[in-house]
Amino acid sequence: MIIKIKSLPEKEITCSNCDACCCRLRVMLITDTGVPDRYIEIDEQGGRSMAQLDDGWCAALDRDTLMCTIYDRRPFVCREFEMGEYECIAERAANM
Repeated sequence: MIIKIKSLPEKEITCSNCDACCCRLRVMLITDTGVPDRYIEIDEQGGRSMAQLDDGWCAALDRDTLMCTIYDRRPFVCREFEMGEYECIAERAANM
């Protein structure tokens, strides 16, 4: 299967121009990093994930700065998701 990704403007992705696309992904909590309970949703099977607002954005995202309000306690998958790497670029392209 070939997946076509829309091309992005060729500019470096930095904190100042990040669109926080990753903050719209469903984030399963597989390790305990100290995420405050108010940001955790539990599904019918007992699975834990980051809470999302009605519009799909992570509840821990500061909408004015597009920065994580629980950065030091963010989930493992958020720690592993690197700005400007392949997954980041693919998400940005998918949301254009």
